[in-house]
Amino acid sequence: MQSIRKVGSRREFPATFGAMITTLLSQRSLIWQLSKREVVGRYRGSFMGVAWSFFNPLFLLTIYTFVFSFVFKARWGHATVESRSDFAIILFVGMIVHGIFAESIGRAPGLIVSNANYVKRVIFPLEIIPVSALLSSVFHACISLLVLLVAEGLLRQFVPWTALLLPLILLPLLFATLGISWFMASVGVYVRDLGQITGILITVLLFLSPVFYPISSLPERFRGWLYVNPLTFVIEEARKVLIFGQMPNWAGLLAYSVGSILIAWGGYWWFQRTRKGFADVL
Repeated sequence: MQSIRKVGSRREFPATFGAMITTLLSQRSLIWQLSKREVVGRYRGSFMGVAWSFFNPLFLLTIYTFVFSFVFKARWGHATVESRSDFAIILFVGMIVHGIFAESIGRAPGLIVSNANYVKRVIFPLEIIPVSALLSSVFHACISLLVLLVAEGLLRQFVPWTALLLPLILLPLLFATLGISWFMASVGVYVRDLGQITGILITVLLFLSPVFYPISSLPERFRGWLYVNPLTFVIEEARKVLIFGQMPNWAGLLAYSVGSILIAWGGYWWFQRTRKGFADVL
């Protein structure tokens, strides 16, 4: 467990990049246990238990397919996309990516507040709580992804091999999400209204992301602004490898990865620098 340095009556928690990596590696067993508890706890007491994590995305994809294919008869406008159900599948990719971000960020402001009993325990690594919450959202995203791949195989009779590259695209998003979660988990201790604001921002971000529409549908002068949204690049690249069988933008992915790691480190640094006041507030 990482060391804690005392200065007078105050405790200094390491906030370097190396300390962040060390925490993620050295605490992996505890992170895994907390993540399992997060997943199992969500369905505790329900009749089907964790099986709901499979049926929920299956139900959503069925509804999307019916509404957009048979009611609106929507088309994505891509040359390689012709079947009526493709719009729902493409939309579902965006929903999965947005879901990872939204679930983690939506819960972040209340993570420390809801685990106040850990704050008084000096030896407990509070910084792993946002990590376990993120992994819980990744678990549900993986189940949704499994449903998507099965549906793609049944409805399109084809899953491109480039789908194997999806983890490379999602990994930078996880780092960026973790950094933002660390920041918001800390701020949420001091500003309790942050949880209400976050819910609104997540909804706004859903419609400012290319989830329900392709970027090509926007006027060209607005397309660049859409990439300010951290989800836009990941959603577009995920669709490339999962649906269209195209290679990702490697240069863009490298730049996005560097930026995501910096965001993760920045969030970790903020969390470690502000956590000394948690006990006083809680």
